[in-house]
Amino acid sequence: MTFLVVIIILAFIFDYINGFHDAANSIATIVSTKVLTPFQAVLWAAVFNFIAFFVSMYIYKEFGIGDTISKTVNADFINLEVIFSGLIAAISWNLLTWWFGIPSSSSHTLIGGFMGAAIAHAGGFHAHGHDVVNYAKVLPTFLFIFAAPAIGMVIAFIITTLIINICQRANPYKAESWFRRLQLVSSGLLSLGHGGNDAQKVMGIIGAAIIYYKKTTLGVHLTFTEFINQNLWVPLGCFTAIALGTLSGGWKIVKTMGTRITKVTPLEGVAAETAGAITLFITEHFKIPVSTTHTITGSIIGVGATKRLSAVRWGVTINLLWAWILTIPVSALLAAVVYFIVHFFA
Repeated sequence: MTFLVVIIILAFIFDYINGFHDAANSIATIVSTKVLTPFQAVLWAAVFNFIAFFVSMYIYKEFGIGDTISKTVNADFINLEVIFSGLIAAISWNLLTWWFGIPSSSSHTLIGGFMGAAIAHAGGFHAHGHDVVNYAKVLPTFLFIFAAPAIGMVIAFIITTLIINICQRANPYKAESWFRRLQLVSSGLLSLGHGGNDAQKVMGIIGAAIIYYKKTTLGVHLTFTEFINQNLWVPLGCFTAIALGTLSGGWKIVKTMGTRITKVTPLEGVAAETAGAITLFITEHFKIPVSTTHTITGSIIGVGATKRLSAVRWGVTINLLWAWILTIPVSALLAAVVYFIVHFFA
């Protein structure tokens, strides 16, 4: 029981770190356009991150992404040591990338850590006649490393082009004033999408731990939906932790996202954030855990590309791409090492 409590605490710590690591995604453009101060922006984002709980609970009426994460690994290869090792690896990679200002994906860190520890536990990708990794859940997530930013980029390009054509004859000063106000709406929507997507990932990990514990100690078999219905404190805690983390901010990544990829105006901020939010709402509907970081980066690139392709700083973008691709394998390796250390001392 003590080990389970430690895992739940670690999961909430990861959720909190995810909040300040990913705060930049929600507020980078609104800070870089000076619509809000950094503190006002994180407060705004934190509120909408928490409101996402009610959207998932009463509009979507399910926590589908949490369910997907809890089933990333075949249940036969899940135990508390696996979940613990995955969380330690995910927290380490998140803190490392935050320290260096690299906007990597908390989602893929968590998935990579969970898979790596399970593979180490099973002694390979295949054991006892079963695949360790649930590929039906993992492959869509892996594909969306590339699909989510691409969708965000296309939607942002279309929205920006439409806005420019509609507002051609508008008074520039009045238009700027309107877009500064609209950025409050678009950044709020993006934070809503971020909370709905990212808080659920931690719910999935806590769910996997509690479901395993109840099955092995009490002989009780729970589905993820039954687990949620019996433990509403888990989603409430997860959405609270990510909101508090967002409130702490992640200024190094704000700088990368808000200024280094391309220079962003209020009009472009509205387009990028709206495109990012739409992408996140679509993926939540289909229960696909995606990276908010990847999504908003793609949206910002889409906005920059409407001016000219050279407006996007492709050197920075390619470095980000490498960080994204490496996140899952590095987290998996790290988790495998942690698992072997934990197993050695257990």
